[in-house]
Amino acid sequence: MKEPNKISPSDITPASVYFNRRTFMKAGLVAASAAATGLVYRKLNHVGTATVDTPALEGLKTSSDADAASGFHAADAQTPFKDITHYNNFYEFSTDKEAVADASAAFMTQGWQVSVEGLVRKPRAYGIDDLLKISPPEERVYRMRCVEGWSMVIPWAGFPLSKLLAQVEPLSGAKYVAFESLLDPKRMPGQNADVLPWPYVEGLRMDEALHPLTLLASGIYGRMLPPQDGAPIRLVTPWKYGFKGIKCIVKIKLVADQPPTTWSTASPKEYGFYANVNPTVDHPRWSQATEQRIGESGRRPTLMFNGYAEQVASMYAGMDLRANY
Repeated sequence: MKEPNKISPSDITPASVYFNRRTFMKAGLVAASAAATGLVYRKLNHVGTATVDTPALEGLKTSSDADAASGFHAADAQTPFKDITHYNNFYEFSTDKEAVADASAAFMTQGWQVSVEGLVRKPRAYGIDDLLKISPPEERVYRMRCVEGWSMVIPWAGFPLSKLLAQVEPLSGAKYVAFESLLDPKRMPGQNADVLPWPYVEGLRMDEALHPLTLLASGIYGRMLPPQDGAPIRLVTPWKYGFKGIKCIVKIKLVADQPPTTWSTASPKEYGFYANVNPTVDHPRWSQATEQRIGESGRRPTLMFNGYAEQVASMYAGMDLRANY
């Protein structure tokens, strides 16, 4: 009998699948990851040797139960810090969730800049310190649902993206916001593999970008983001699947037309632009009706818009959510 806390060699996707894009697309790396989640999460107390020693965030405004109606504070039990920092999808460093923390441990962000450009009146390149001074950090306890079928509850820290956009003054022709991650194969060794088209890019419709739930996150659990979670700045949109949460942002561009996004470019029949959490629309290779909450036994029902329907459903009124997946 197989020991319940061990993964057998047959459960492990071969390296040749990870690092050959065509094989990756045919064999379904994400499907393998989703199927193995129930086995992997039980190992979380044993994973990772990299330490997480990031500074505390100053002036953090903590959320409270009073924020529940806004969606700012999910009432669910929070996922432990160790699990959040040692179970990560971040292919720029590794396709192995449990290896990302070690693979990114030496990643440095000194001198980081974020360019905000495109259809704006006041384009600007922000140093990370100036960017983080736009607004004091706020704690937001959000559910996070991965497209693979697992989930977490994460106490992020950051400020609404709308506050940054207000500074650059969008022009009337700006209908979408495009995001781009760092492209640097020396610092991000996973970019040397043809797993995805690099750099990682994402996008939001303007009303999504301006929504109060949309966060530029710089921390978790009251501390600065560690590299494996997207340091120094990342996007968080809690009603969408986790792959929309682009990490290590270096460019934000306001544009007139819907921008390309990495996963919809890599596999357009499987991943759409919107990526709204929808338990009634299955992935072509697995159901989205339930999820595995990291740290729990058994599966739980997935909520429409990840439980944020009250806050965001009006943005999609009249849309065919099956066609606009």
